[in-house]
Amino acid sequence: MKKILTIFAVVGLIAFSSCEGPEGPEGPPGFDAPLPFVTEATMDFVSPNYANNVALKGMLSGDNVLVYELVSASNQADKWALLPQIYYFNNGTETAQYNFNFSKNNVTIFIDGSLSDFSLLPASFRIGKTFRIVIIPGDDGVNAKKVKADYSDYNAVIAKYNIDDSNVKNVKL
Repeated sequence: MKKILTIFAVVGLIAFSSCEGPEGPEGPPGFDAPLPFVTEATMDFVSPNYANNVALKGMLSGDNVLVYELVSASNQADKWALLPQIYYFNNGTETAQYNFNFSKNNVTIFIDGSLSDFSLLPASFRIGKTFRIVIIPGDDGVNAKKVKADYSDYNAVIAKYNIDDSNVKNVKL
């Protein structure tokens, strides 16, 4: 009896797996902008909200944004730190941090912290700060099962997503 059921199962699998139906309708047009993508913005954080908005175009709802602060510039290689970055002032009693949030249309980079007046922060903390904004796909289906990049390491992200950052465009705010 088991042999007969096994034969029917095998014949059924062969019969049903070889069936093809008509081709379905064409899907919506794909994404034209090259993702992943990196851009740079140099900004000043001033009163009243100590925040800056950078417009994003072509981002899909499942995509992700990473923002890196330029913490050191040299002739060999710039060093980038993933936000949020927290800093301590007044002998460690006060904090301020760069942080961000994003939507499909923009990313907002802002200063937050325990200080009641961010204008008391050193000018070097508020003026002429440079950030890199990296947009990466949320799940491309191909890389989903691979080992994830160390997102805290800017260079690892650039390498994983094969991003050419040799000529990054600076966004004008």
